Amino acid sequence: MKDYDESSAFLGQWGCFQQVVFFVLAASTIPNGSGVFSIVFLADIPRHHCLVPDANLTEDWLNAVIPIEVTDGEEERSSCSRYRLDVVKNLSSQGLIPGRDINLTQLEQESCVDGWSYSKDIYQSTIVSEFDLVCSEQWKQPFTSTVIFLGVLIGSFISGQLSDRFGRKTVLFATMAVQTIFTFVQIFSSSWLVLCVLLFIAGMGQISNYVSGFVLGIEILTGSVRVLFSSMGVCLGYAVGYMMLPLFAYYLRNWKSLLLALSLPGLAYIPLWWFIPESPRWLLSQGRVEEAEAIVRKAARWNKVEAPQVIFEKCSSHVDEVKTQQKEHHNVFSLLRTNNIRNTTLILGLVWFTLSIGYFGLSLNTSRLHADPYLSCFISAAVEIPAYIACWLALQYIPRRVSTICVLLLGGVSLFLIQLIPQSLQSLSVALEMLGKFGITCGSSLIYSYTAELYPTGLRNTATGTCTTLARVGSCIAPFLLQLSYLNKYLPYIILGTLYVVSAFAALFLPESFRRPLPETIQQMHKRGSLKWPIISRKQHSKPGLPFETKL
Repeated sequence: MKDYDESSAFLGQWGCFQQVVFFVLAASTIPNGSGVFSIVFLADIPRHHCLVPDANLTEDWLNAVIPIEVTDGEEERSSCSRYRLDVVKNLSSQGLIPGRDINLTQLEQESCVDGWSYSKDIYQSTIVSEFDLVCSEQWKQPFTSTVIFLGVLIGSFISGQLSDRFGRKTVLFATMAVQTIFTFVQIFSSSWLVLCVLLFIAGMGQISNYVSGFVLGIEILTGSVRVLFSSMGVCLGYAVGYMMLPLFAYYLRNWKSLLLALSLPGLAYIPLWWFIPESPRWLLSQGRVEEAEAIVRKAARWNKVEAPQVIFEKCSSHVDEVKTQQKEHHNVFSLLRTNNIRNTTLILGLVWFTLSIGYFGLSLNTSRLHADPYLSCFISAAVEIPAYIACWLALQYIPRRVSTICVLLLGGVSLFLIQLIPQSLQSLSVALEMLGKFGITCGSSLIYSYTAELYPTGLRNTATGTCTTLARVGSCIAPFLLQLSYLNKYLPYIILGTLYVVSAFAALFLPESFRRPLPETIQQMHKRGSLKWPIISRKQHSKPGLPFETKL
């Protein structure tokens, strides 16, 4: 809100108060990066075959009791069957040699009635080896990932409204506690079903605390620092957690030890309750002017500047209006109440959905980068660092709408081109996929800021949470989209590329928010007008520094 920015301008932009808020909130997203993709290691499928109990078999029969199958042109031991053990015992006792005296293809096979033997070359244990999620139960392995994203989806939908109702700080720390506690409790799961329930609850806290921390930061910070925070602060914290995940997983190859390592850092955030304030903007939107002033005066002491006797005198004319609006307790239906808000919400929902399905689809498909899962995960995470830097530069110097369209087209065109690359240039195909992820990651960071800048304070967290919910629908669909590669290797890329081009066209009709104050009321949002074409009028072209917009 312009009046708020002017009223708090005496604080400066980068004092001690802003530095604490910036770095603490950025650090709060580190567990999100390591937690959301931990399932890559927790639920990975080790090489396995039927367990052969001690049956006094000869060495030849011990090596031959597991059938050989051809997969992708390579011979490997069967994962889900063995030759009937009673028959093998009888043949072994007779001194017959497999392959010479006995044609193995004529022997009857049976399922793994005695369980499985899992390779420990990469992992000591995973939830797959713990609960035998293989063969007839293998459908449970990808469904486990879906359970997490379903929890994230529900958490995104609920947390936004809770944050607008009860405050950013309260929801931030509550969801951080949910994430930490239920990540730790997963260690004691007695069955796969219990584990899924705990994963679902932990998933609810995953994105919820990210969104609350993001909104809290952009409402407290101002100017270029707010842009830096929204584009690089929280995102780099997330990327750092993502890059730390393969390091933890490499040294802790037991799934329970990995969960313990991922949950313990959450305890370090308990003392931060006394350092992170509530959002003064949110307090003002609730009519709690005295509490907002108390926070700003505390910030002034931290920054060693003198606060005026009356801080929010300029915005006092808005208090009654805003307070009246908040009595309505805006919810998700408020996003569909008028044509302007409804159209903006629908377009943003499409863009969020597209960015999410592409981001998680490419992130879960990184096994093609390298045979080592730890290195593959690290490369996928490392690509995000330059993407966030590029996003920060775009937020600083390029209008939001132009930036959004460019990154969508970059992601879409890169994925379309993959199908044109011959098999002999596989490395170029991988490079294009990573270029696509670069654009998608940049867009995923950019869209948070764009969304938050379009909606008023009373609706900001609800709008962000709702759009995040739509994005999580995309993340739930992403694993199933990858399965379409069995029908056609390039079909997932074609579908994703089409979605990105369509979303880029739809983004043409979004309002611009570049270098404009955050709206505090729905009326201020409406003053930005109806959806606009990105056409530069001659009159506006003569005014440098202003957003280029004309009405339809």
